[in-house]
Amino acid sequence: MITMHDEAVRRVLTPYRVSRPVLEASGTPGAFDACAVDIPFVFWHRERFYMLYTGYDGKGYQSALAVSGNLLQWHPLGVILPRDENSGRWDAVGCAGTWILKENNELRGIPRLKKVDGKYWLVYHSYPQTGYEEGPAEIGLAWCEDEELLQWHRLDTPVFSWRDGAAWEAGGLYKACLLWHEGRYWMYYNAKDRGHRWIEQTGLAWSADMRNWERCADNPILRVSPQGWDSRFVSDPCIVHDGSLWYNFFFGFGSPHAMDGLAISRDMVHWEKLSEPILPSGKPGDLDEGHAHKASVVFHNGVLYHFYCATRPWREGDRSKIYSEYRTIAVATSHPVSV
Repeated sequence: MITMHDEAVRRVLTPYRVSRPVLEASGTPGAFDACAVDIPFVFWHRERFYMLYTGYDGKGYQSALAVSGNLLQWHPLGVILPRDENSGRWDAVGCAGTWILKENNELRGIPRLKKVDGKYWLVYHSYPQTGYEEGPAEIGLAWCEDEELLQWHRLDTPVFSWRDGAAWEAGGLYKACLLWHEGRYWMYYNAKDRGHRWIEQTGLAWSADMRNWERCADNPILRVSPQGWDSRFVSDPCIVHDGSLWYNFFFGFGSPHAMDGLAISRDMVHWEKLSEPILPSGKPGDLDEGHAHKASVVFHNGVLYHFYCATRPWREGDRSKIYSEYRTIAVATSHPVSV
């Protein structure tokens, strides 16, 4: 177990929040993002930044891409993992894309995509029933040879399931983070149990081929703190490397706010959590008054950008609404930026 050094934490803090969304739902009836946008993943491709993100339309998740030249203004490109209701597939209700395999995992490196067998690889999860995260989800893979990144092909069956897992993951699987490191694939994933007030924690599995996975014997490797701010959820791993340390920008939830936290490791298996969130929810009226969670981090021109899903109570004039919330994608930075 490492000692949590102040400097290791200080160099990844992002205290400056942009007060407006960088990407919001369309609010258009029938659109894939009619109700909300969620789960950002930001990377570099063909000399510009891309964001993989998820939209919710009242039935389920579908995933799309947006592009940006400066990380602050984003322009939607289109849906890449659409619903396929009549297919009879395991993922017919919709797909929540969460991560695309990258060339390197360096926090301060350029987040380019990695090809394996001439293909880019994306990990997603899918729920079996119509509605908001209804039923126990499983994890699948999709691949793309198209350099525009618009034509993705999903494998026919899940590659990772709760069905052969332990009790702590029997309620289904959520966000996965897929890394290549030291000759094998590492998948960090979020899972929940079957309790009425369920618990979400983070596990780890390894693979030589992205199809056959071996779970870590220490799972869950990141657990809830029963009396802490993350007493119910330690969720949505976002793993990057910097110097001799690995960072996990996870989100924690107890009540009433979900907030991004930080865990640090030297070996990628044993982690030490910071005792308090690094991105707490905002003040009343702020874009992230409700939740500030689900991180994607990118370092560019000396600034660390921490993208996240922000929520606040819905109010008249908002473009979209999911239940009683306005849910958008926001960003916080290590240094002030001009919008």
